[in-house]
Amino acid sequence: MAKEKKKAPAPEQAQPETEAVPEQEVPETNDSPETAGPQEAQEQQPPQAPERPKKDQGQLLAEAADKYLRLAAEYDNYRKRTAKEKESAWTEAKAQTVAAFLPVYDNLERALKQPTADEAYRKGVEMTMKGLQDALSTLGVELIPALGETFDPNRHNAVMHIDDEAAEENTIVEVFQQGFLCGEKVIRFSMVKVAN
Repeated sequence: MAKEKKKAPAPEQAQPETEAVPEQEVPETNDSPETAGPQEAQEQQPPQAPERPKKDQGQLLAEAADKYLRLAAEYDNYRKRTAKEKESAWTEAKAQTVAAFLPVYDNLERALKQPTADEAYRKGVEMTMKGLQDALSTLGVELIPALGETFDPNRHNAVMHIDDEAAEENTIVEVFQQGFLCGEKVIRFSMVKVAN
């Protein structure tokens, strides 16, 4: 076998011929503000904000404390307002629900006023009425006192007037329909007859 001769690396390898591109002369610009002209230096510098008077730390602390107190007061007002709105919404929903059951209350009350020979029937109506009254009181619903009371236009609805010397002026002498209230909210006004 013949020994292979090692080829010595060529001092310069031949590269494929490429077309030489003449270098274009780029004008050198020196953009540094030190060497730029006065107009160019002004264009390159960012605009400076007008100088503000420096505040001492005590004044800054007082302003921060004032902002904190205002924010705390606003949050407290917001909390109270939302709690009040929530309570108001709950009372309104309860009042609407109770108002839907009031015709049932009226019918049971009329049934109790009718004479009947069937004691079991009467006892059943009384028990039903007692259950409805208990449910209403559990919800915080109360009857508006009317008979013998002084007429109050905020709670009573006068549908009749009568001249009765035995009764005092503006006294309720008869109740046609019972009124109800939930807390301070009137669900239904009492329908009454008032003596003048």
